[in-house]
Amino acid sequence: METRTTVTETGTTVTGIPATVTEAGAAPTRPADRVDVCASVVAGHPSPDGQDHYTISEVAAHTGLSAYTLRWYERIGLMPHIDRSHTGQRRYRNRDLDWLAFVGKLRLTGMPVADMVRYAELVRAGEHTFADRQELLEQTRRDVRDRIAELQGTLAVLDYKIDVYAGAGRVTERAVSDRLASERAAERAASERAAS
Repeated sequence: METRTTVTETGTTVTGIPATVTEAGAAPTRPADRVDVCASVVAGHPSPDGQDHYTISEVAAHTGLSAYTLRWYERIGLMPHIDRSHTGQRRYRNRDLDWLAFVGKLRLTGMPVADMVRYAELVRAGEHTFADRQELLEQTRRDVRDRIAELQGTLAVLDYKIDVYAGAGRVTERAVSDRLASERAAERAASERAAS
C-alpha cells in the first residue's frame, strides 16, 4: 500500500506519518488530545489539488530550495518519484511540496541526510515499516531535546553575562567567574546523574 504525503481533514497519513485507525475498516482518526502539527507544516499550496503541476523553478521559488538541491534530493532518494511531462520536464504536485516541507523540518532537527533518506525509503516501503519510522523519529526527538537542553544552559550563561554587564559597577568579574564555575560544576553533576 502506498503511503500518501498529504494533509487531509480526516487525518489521513501526513508525509508518511500514519493516522491511528480505531478498528478495521474504520475511518482514520487522530487522538483527540493530539494536535496535528504536520498540518501546520504547509503554509498553503500555490494551486489546488488537481491543478497542481509545478516546474522545478516554481518549486524552488516556493520552497527556497535551489533547483540543484531539488535534483539532488531526487537523485539520492530523498524525494519520491517526480512525474515528468511529455517533454521530460519535472512536474511537482502538492504532495511533493508537503514532503519537502516535512523534509525541511527534519533538516531543522539536525537529522543527518542519511537518516532522512532512510526515512524516505521506509515511507516508500509501506505500512509495515511504521515501527521503524517511529523509532527513527523518536531518536531524532531525543537528539532535539538534548540540543534544546544544551542551548538552554548556554542561554542561561548569556543571560547572566548580560546582567553582569548591565550592572557592571555592582558585580566584579571575579564573582562572575566564581558563579560560572559553580554553574558548570552543577551542570556536570546533573549530566552525570542523568547518564547513570
